[in-house]
Amino acid sequence: MRTASNRRRRAGRALLRSLLNALFALLAGASVPTSAQTAAGLTQQTVIARAAEVYATRLNDHVLDGDARFAARVNAIAATLIARARRDYPETADWAWEVHTTSDPDQNADCMAGGKILISLAYIQRLELNDADLAMLLAHEIEHAALRHNLKEYQQALLLDPRWASRPFLELEHAVDNDSGLMDQLASTNYEQEVEADREGMLLAWRAGWPAAQLAGYFRKMYRNSAEPRRSKPDYPSPQLRWQAARELAATLQKNYVQAPTEPLH
Repeated sequence: MRTASNRRRRAGRALLRSLLNALFALLAGASVPTSAQTAAGLTQQTVIARAAEVYATRLNDHVLDGDARFAARVNAIAATLIARARRDYPETADWAWEVHTTSDPDQNADCMAGGKILISLAYIQRLELNDADLAMLLAHEIEHAALRHNLKEYQQALLLDPRWASRPFLELEHAVDNDSGLMDQLASTNYEQEVEADREGMLLAWRAGWPAAQLAGYFRKMYRNSAEPRRSKPDYPSPQLRWQAARELAATLQKNYVQAPTEPLH
């Protein structure tokens, strides 16, 4: 009972932090979208504010940081990557970064706009990820946020169908993940974003000090764990293609650089 009570208190504190971060974003001028706000004029600040709101709700649905050793491990690795991201992407230096863990088997890992990270122990255990693998996974997710992939996805939807501009932003937000027609139209964009996050994620983790060959090991484990390792989807490259690309990039880095450069390559 004491353990469950402590977990509830930790979850409550995490939720409070996220709600406060959302409030600070609002006070800083990043308006949280309302049901009446249209998608026209959508900004990164608005996307970040909305992400903080959604993240707070998600945290309330999970038992957070229940495994103290795993949470400490994730936070230590994430700290090195976040420090590097703040150098490579100055915008992210002002983000209210948050890192939390869960044991939920339905959760893998993600980093929402504004640096809101949630990662599952169950996923890490299933793939038997070591620290370098975990660094690659986190770096991939961090790059989705640093490269503004959410905002770019919304902008692409607006280009595909300008009628979205006059509709509530929250409808567009729901549609990109649930409207099959729009999702089909955005599939190539999502595919390109996954490839970009793989590439830039490896570079980010490498610049943070992780050996490229070790980082590529994450994709090998993903490949071996997949039920269909050679099957690509319209919005997602196959594990085989991702592993191949990771090996090639790692070999290039190992061949051309003795150590990671002090400045980003992109």
